[in-house]
Amino acid sequence: MDIQVKLFATLKDRVGSSHVNVALPDDATVSVLLDRLAATQPKLAAAIATCVVAVNQEFAFGSTPIRSGDEVALFPPVSGGTPVSGGAFPEIFRITAGAIDLNELVASVTLPATGAVCTFTGTVRGISSDHETAQLQYEAYTPMAEAKMKQVAAEIRERWPTVQGIAIVQRVGRLQIGEFTVLIAVSAGHRDQGVFEAARYGIDRLKEIVPVWKKEIGPGGEQWVEGHYHPTAGDVK
Repeated sequence: MDIQVKLFATLKDRVGSSHVNVALPDDATVSVLLDRLAATQPKLAAAIATCVVAVNQEFAFGSTPIRSGDEVALFPPVSGGTPVSGGAFPEIFRITAGAIDLNELVASVTLPATGAVCTFTGTVRGISSDHETAQLQYEAYTPMAEAKMKQVAAEIRERWPTVQGIAIVQRVGRLQIGEFTVLIAVSAGHRDQGVFEAARYGIDRLKEIVPVWKKEIGPGGEQWVEGHYHPTAGDVK
């Protein structure tokens, strides 16, 4: 069978294409796929050991089977009342090329019973301790990223059941110094009902399992920034 493998971030740059095609046996697994890519795509070979594989927009591992028609993606590691039931509280999960409207998103998770909203916003930083950045470019595997945002929200609700609304929004495209890159907003009846902890958990978890990558663009050139977290079976929803 012939499988098209989607590529993102550094892997896309290595090959110069957003995908590669690979011929696999009918009983192929992820391990077979990676071995075949290492043999047939020399530009990818050095990255095979650290890359992440997704099959049908879910993390996959060595023994995961690959079947004809599956959507396969290869990418580097990605660069935190009453119990909730039945979608009782608002949730927003969004990958967007447009500007993040902080007031609109806070309003969207604020209910008549809300007494506290905690937000985390990431911004494009121009000066770091060891280099200067002019722009950031963000890329996402959008359908899987939005699904994993929902997973992050579910994990938040499991840990802090009194949380009300949750918004997780990530920018993509080229962003200028000072622009918002990501927003996590969490609401609850009171400030002591987990909103601080939940917002921190939300951004930390996003950096682990939501497939989004950034490229730093500055006077010294361009470079993708990769993470170090590798998903495990526990990260599969």
